Amino acid sequence: MPRIGAKLRELRRRRDLGVRELAVRSGVSHSTISLIERDRMSPSIDTLSAVLDALGTTLPGFFSDLQSSMPYSPFCTAGEMVEIGKPETVSYRVIGISHPNRQVLMLHETYQPGGDSGVAFTHTAQEAGMVVSGAIELTVGDVTQVLQAGDGYYFDSRLPHRFRNAHEGVSEIVSAVTPPTY
Repeated sequence: MPRIGAKLRELRRRRDLGVRELAVRSGVSHSTISLIERDRMSPSIDTLSAVLDALGTTLPGFFSDLQSSMPYSPFCTAGEMVEIGKPETVSYRVIGISHPNRQVLMLHETYQPGGDSGVAFTHTAQEAGMVVSGAIELTVGDVTQVLQAGDGYYFDSRLPHRFRNAHEGVSEIVSAVTPPTY
């Protein structure tokens, strides 16, 4: 996790506010603000949001240019991809999870025979991908199509959507979701 204390302190000082004045404006105790600024406390989203509102900024604005203090590599080996699905049915392996301030969720998806994402779902994002092997039945809204290896898709994820393996063997997709809300 990036350290946020120094940036928060910089915003407060830029606005010429003391810790106690910011506490009154935000409804967060001055001791909590002090602990956050010294990276001795990791605030809840609600607490940080209240402080940032009092400073006239937003969570996305605050984090947009904050760089992680943790080193990362632009490369990702197969063993470093974090599994967020269920490999026995549908595997979702995240590519580049250690990149600071990731603005896209890049996935390697593997659908076992009979693999299905389940009931159609929505989320606020855009989604794109390409079938690498096998065949995937994709439903977006009221439209269903079977995509073969080499076929792709791009849609607004606010539309109900569902993926299903339409091949007797394993099917694979490489996909991207932005913002990373899946």
